[in-house]
Amino acid sequence: MDNRQRPIKPHYPSDNIFSDQPDNQDSSIKPSDTLSLPLYLTNCLFFTMFFSVMYFLLHRWREKIRKGIPLHVLSFSEITALVSLIASVIYLLGYFGVEFAQSIVSAKGNNDSWECNDEKYVGPPTVRQNVSVKSVMVTDQTVQKIKHVELVDNVVEGKMPSCSLEWKLGDCNDNGVAAPPPVQQNVSVKSVMVTNRVELEDDEVIIKLVVEGKMQSYSLESKLGDCKRAAFIRKEALQRTTGKSLEELPLDGFDYESILRQCCEMPIGYIQIPVGIAGPLLLDGKEYYVPMATTEGCLVASTNRGCKAIYVSGGAMSVLFRDGMTRAPVVRFGSAKRAAELKFLVEDPMNFETLSVVFNKSSRFARLQNIQCSIAGKNLYMRFSCSTGDAMGMNMVSKGVQNVLDYLQNEYPDMDIIGISGNYCSDKKPAAVNWIEGRGKSVVCEAIIKEEVVKKVLKTEVAALVELNMLKNLTGSAMAGALGGFNAHASNIVSAVYIATGQDPAQNIESSHCITMMEAVNDGKDLHISVTMPSIEVGTVGGGTQLASQSACLNLLGVKGANREVPGSNARLLATIIAGSVLAGELSLMSAISAGQLVKSHMKYNRSGKNVTKESP
Repeated sequence: MDNRQRPIKPHYPSDNIFSDQPDNQDSSIKPSDTLSLPLYLTNCLFFTMFFSVMYFLLHRWREKIRKGIPLHVLSFSEITALVSLIASVIYLLGYFGVEFAQSIVSAKGNNDSWECNDEKYVGPPTVRQNVSVKSVMVTDQTVQKIKHVELVDNVVEGKMPSCSLEWKLGDCNDNGVAAPPPVQQNVSVKSVMVTNRVELEDDEVIIKLVVEGKMQSYSLESKLGDCKRAAFIRKEALQRTTGKSLEELPLDGFDYESILRQCCEMPIGYIQIPVGIAGPLLLDGKEYYVPMATTEGCLVASTNRGCKAIYVSGGAMSVLFRDGMTRAPVVRFGSAKRAAELKFLVEDPMNFETLSVVFNKSSRFARLQNIQCSIAGKNLYMRFSCSTGDAMGMNMVSKGVQNVLDYLQNEYPDMDIIGISGNYCSDKKPAAVNWIEGRGKSVVCEAIIKEEVVKKVLKTEVAALVELNMLKNLTGSAMAGALGGFNAHASNIVSAVYIATGQDPAQNIESSHCITMMEAVNDGKDLHISVTMPSIEVGTVGGGTQLASQSACLNLLGVKGANREVPGSNARLLATIIAGSVLAGELSLMSAISAGQLVKSHMKYNRSGKNVTKESP
């Protein structure tokens, strides 16, 4: 009988990638063997020491600056911290500097073999726990790609030196070991971040991971590096999770990079809102075509009719009489007496200059105007008001307030800061303090509408308009207990212009505070109409104003971006245009109600002929 021998399998270094044992029995001592801790733990130790020492030193230096102690006078703890800082910097630069230099040399395509004197990788690889791979035919290329990805994981996490890659992959042939079969050139291994960043070519795999809860939907942008792809995957996963179709929600045609960390989180598409144009609005001698984003029929047409009536009557005039964004933190003391002491200090004109310097450090545009305080028992509410340039300014004023609170806490260590906003501001809520004191831009706008215009364009009479305004906007609103709502529909125009120009729609609440006044003038022949709006909160930089569509609407009005010559003038002009548009809207709607045309016009322009009885999928 013939002796059959099993063929000897060639030994490749890469075959032992998943093994706990080294590929050969070389027991020579490596330089890294002298470390008492594993490499990744050593890196974590020095990283922790670096940031802890930095925090300690910065805190100490801050206290020294406040107390006037020279920085070069060091205590024993500070000397120890400096030594630890230098040691951690030397280690981190030495370790990561070498890795960075090697990556640069590799990127240049240097084909020279490096002498791999570092330790061999003997630990088990980290297997991706959160990636479920579909059932596929296992081929040599698939296995080789998986091995490559796991090697990258271990290099990034510090568990394997990058210099040992050549040895593991069989490219270092100094020991005479045969190289493994070549891998196809079209297989590319992408960088994998320490924070489990993954980039998979198959969207279906990622969608399943999101649906199964193995990958968080909010992290798709950071993991994939492609905002549009992340929105597509999130949308598809949501459809599968809810069983509801989102086919009618558009995805293409939008720049998702522009909203990242700025306007919207976890996007799945965008809403289409039509933009109409009202105008020209003749305001302060200039013509403006006002963009209005709305889905309410008749709104643009009505505002346009008001613009026409104002135009043929000679135009409207506006005055901006106040400009200041507010933020009101709430602090608490052990007694009402201590709270009153801080109130007196803050409101003392002698201390305003000092507080202004501290506040204004937050921005080159922020300028503190005043601080108004109110006490409720042991609690003190401080309402800061400041100019904010062409920005709406909420973040700007908040940073300035934080600076002042830090400064005051040195003088009042018993002061407990409850919140940087105590609702005495007041933001996105109807509040008497905004109606009386104002917030943002305070504007009054007026026009005189000629008698013939009232009759021919507005189809009503001056006396009828005056009576309706008194009984509806004034008496009726008072009967309803309205707060800042002494108008017909100011919020309609404010919301439409806000959406079109990238403002915060939620601030429509206080921005729509308006009182509409009408009276007969010139022996009762003509109509004087005015709107007073004390809290229009707008900006031409930041937030949604940076988006392409909204930026185009701002450009149409001539207020796009910041005004370099007169900072803040673009935002102020936008506020007056909004007030002028409200004036036109109020004039037209009140005329329609007076003439009995409201229902007829809405039935004509605000009714859809589309069959809406069909059930949605």
